[in-house]
Amino acid sequence: MTGHVLVVEDEPNIIEAISFILSREGYRVDSHGNGVDAADAVRARAPDLLILDAMLPGRSGYDILRELREDPQTAALPILMLTARGQTRDREMAERAGASRFMTKPFSNAEVLEAVKALTRSTA
Repeated sequence: MTGHVLVVEDEPNIIEAISFILSREGYRVDSHGNGVDAADAVRARAPDLLILDAMLPGRSGYDILRELREDPQTAALPILMLTARGQTRDREMAERAGASRFMTKPFSNAEVLEAVKALTRSTA
């Protein structure tokens, strides 16, 4: 077992792809599909790493990220931010909000795996 990853994403095909990639490598993967109570789901499931979509139903991933960074319980959690919008402005917003890493969709399997391994290594 290499760690527990929570994917907060509203697109089932992306959840399925990430789950497949990471499960094959020994990660335990859970998912959550909306922004409204995503921060509560993170606290309840206590993952080793969070993969967070920027655009979610009910609440922005950027708002969730800021909330998690302000909470001592989740302030140090590695967070990989995913977005379909890859402009410099989006990257800067994610970095300002506290993202550990930023990745645009579509992404390659190797890219996701490398990012997750790097982020989980840095907290081990």
